Amino acid sequence: MILSLDLGTTHSKAAVFSTNGQLLKFTRIPSHTYQHPAGYRYYNDEEMWAGIVNLIQQIRNSINPIEISAIGITSMAETGLLVDNVTGKPRTDMLPWHDRNSINQVPELEQDREPELQFSRSGIRPTYKCSLARLLWIRDNFPESLGNSTWLSVADYIGFRFTGMMATDYTLAGRTYAFRIDQLTWDQAWLNGLGFPAGIFPPAFPSGVPQGELSQTAAALTGLPRGIPVCISGHDHVCAAFAAIGTRTDQALDSMGTAEALLGSLRQNRLGIKEFESGLVFGRHVVGDGYYWMGGMSTSGGSLDWLRKILGEHQISYTDFEQLLEKLPTEPTGIIYFPYLAGSGSPHTDIHVRGAFIGLDQSHNRYDVIKAVLEGTAFEAEFIRQAARRIKADDLDSLIVSGGGSNLMPWMQIKADVSGCVVEIPEFSETTLLGAALVAGIGCGIYSGESDARSTLHDAPSTRFQPNRSRHQEYNKIYLEGFLALQASLREISSRLGSSPPSAES
Repeated sequence: MILSLDLGTTHSKAAVFSTNGQLLKFTRIPSHTYQHPAGYRYYNDEEMWAGIVNLIQQIRNSINPIEISAIGITSMAETGLLVDNVTGKPRTDMLPWHDRNSINQVPELEQDREPELQFSRSGIRPTYKCSLARLLWIRDNFPESLGNSTWLSVADYIGFRFTGMMATDYTLAGRTYAFRIDQLTWDQAWLNGLGFPAGIFPPAFPSGVPQGELSQTAAALTGLPRGIPVCISGHDHVCAAFAAIGTRTDQALDSMGTAEALLGSLRQNRLGIKEFESGLVFGRHVVGDGYYWMGGMSTSGGSLDWLRKILGEHQISYTDFEQLLEKLPTEPTGIIYFPYLAGSGSPHTDIHVRGAFIGLDQSHNRYDVIKAVLEGTAFEAEFIRQAARRIKADDLDSLIVSGGGSNLMPWMQIKADVSGCVVEIPEFSETTLLGAALVAGIGCGIYSGESDARSTLHDAPSTRFQPNRSRHQEYNKIYLEGFLALQASLREISSRLGSSPPSAES
């Protein structure tokens, strides 16, 4: 058996899988963010650690813990904290990826190097999310925290609490903007120039390579046997993609949560001007020596949460919201929703652009507005898919969808109708946890490689949504002549308004 942990934006989850991919036990707890008096948001690291211990204790009571042969940890990418190298105690709060506290440090990263050169080395562009921008913010506001400390992502930190060893994997390192994915090393010369000493980031290894073994202290807390290999399986979206599609290049995973990401695999492991101009982000895959590509939407499920809050005096429950979705008409609304409540992500990153509705009239009701939000997020996902098609030799004519949004059937049909693609929801759930387990299994030698790991998965039936041809034609017209055509004007207006959008809510 393999124990898998997924440390996400809104929930932390734990599961145990058999070595043939069967889910044996699953549990989760909510993750809470807090507002610091200084204005930034943070996770409480001790609360998160206690939650993970509690999850494992729950699982331990229903399995034989002696049979656990590996622990795989995956997490949201850029969230992290500084840890003291001597005491092992946090030197900062755990800063979430969605907080904009480091937005004023981005220009320093943009001016320090040629964009194309740094992109070819890092696979990403500088944003307030990247760990290096966070470190510059800490340098400028809490410089006393930097001495003799190491930046750890959430997965790295929980692995450290398990093992006492500091390490990360290539996929999480690749989201720092300080890691050279072309050479698989930290860009120490650049870090030195920015004033950061050697060791500000931990050693980086291939995904799934054991970080260490479960310590006696962690074993006593969790009730698991001492000595179990603990592995950093990597970036949550990339782990989910591995479980859903492996490293195939002709399919994409649409991972839906509060944020949404489309991602897939590339055959090459070098980046050039075509990839730079695509606007997508890239990194090392969790398996093999190829790359992944990814585009993102910060407020996909977040748009639905926002809508649930404003439709009534009290927030509508998910059950009631699902009942509202069942009353949606089948034809397109003609309303265009731009899902930029927290700016737009790759491939057209713009933190200042605002969300908007275009085309409302007095005949529209709440059901039209609900459907317009679903359509708008589907248009944005289609924009990402088209950007990926331009850099790949393979067509992406099918989407594998996972995450909480995949439970909303009307949304899935809209995705199929907007894209013209077959949308498929795998029968197995919790793809992120499954991917983390498989990657850890490869790293620990339980599987010999990708083919061996994925051959253990059963071909379970899936739910498929076929696009309706006439609706696709209608949606394509709205997408081309409305959603795309109005982008430049929307961004220009947002730029003129000038104020920064609010931070994501807890």
